[in-house]
Amino acid sequence: MLKCDFGNLARDVQLLDRAGAALFHWDVMDGHFVPNLSYGAMVIEAARPRTDALFEVHLMISEPDRYLDEYVQAGCQWVTIHIEAAVDTRKTLRRIRDAGCLAGLAINPKTSASSMEPLMGAFDSVLVMSVEPGFGGQAFIPESLEKLKDVRRRVGPDVVIGIDGGIGPTTIAACAAAGADEFVAGSAIFDRSDFRTALDELTSLVRSAKPAK
Repeated sequence: MLKCDFGNLARDVQLLDRAGAALFHWDVMDGHFVPNLSYGAMVIEAARPRTDALFEVHLMISEPDRYLDEYVQAGCQWVTIHIEAAVDTRKTLRRIRDAGCLAGLAINPKTSASSMEPLMGAFDSVLVMSVEPGFGGQAFIPESLEKLKDVRRRVGPDVVIGIDGGIGPTTIAACAAAGADEFVAGSAIFDRSDFRTALDELTSLVRSAKPAK
C-alpha cells in the first residue's frame, strides 16, 4: 500500500477490493529503522471497514514490541517484524501469536537466511526483502532468488514465504519458481489504470511458474 494515492486512500482500497485483492500489505516506517516515514495504526484502522481482505502490517520500525497492540487493535491479522530490529524477536513473535495473528519474520537483503535458525517454530511466515527497505519503486535484487530457495529449504513446505521489492511482470514468475507464496507488488499495480487487470496478469504468471506439488 506504500504506492497508493494517499489523497484517495478510501477509493484505492475499494478499487483493490473490487479487483479481488485478498491481502493488503501495509508498510509502516519510523524514520529510524529505515530512512523514511509512512503512516501509522490510525490510517490502517480507517481503511479496515472498507474491505474484508486480510491485512498484513509490515513493521519496519525499531521497537515493534512497543507498538504491536496498536496494529492488532487497528484490525491487522498478520504482523511481520524484522529480525534486525526486534530486541527480543522470539518474545515479540510470541506476543503476535498470542494476539491471534499470524507472526511474520522479515529479513533484509544483507541478512543471511541462517539467522532464522534460532527462531524456527516461532514464526508462520518469512518475508524476504528483495530491495533495501524504506522506499517503494526500487529495482529487484537478483540474488534474492537464491535466498528464496535457501529459505524454502530451511523452513520446509508449511511456512509461507513472501518476497517484497521490485515485484512485477518481469520478476514474479522467477520468484514463484524459487519458492515464494506471497508477492508484495506496489508499482506493478498502482501504476496501472486497471487494478483488476494488473492483479490478474500477475496471478497468471505465478500459476504458470509455480512447481507442481
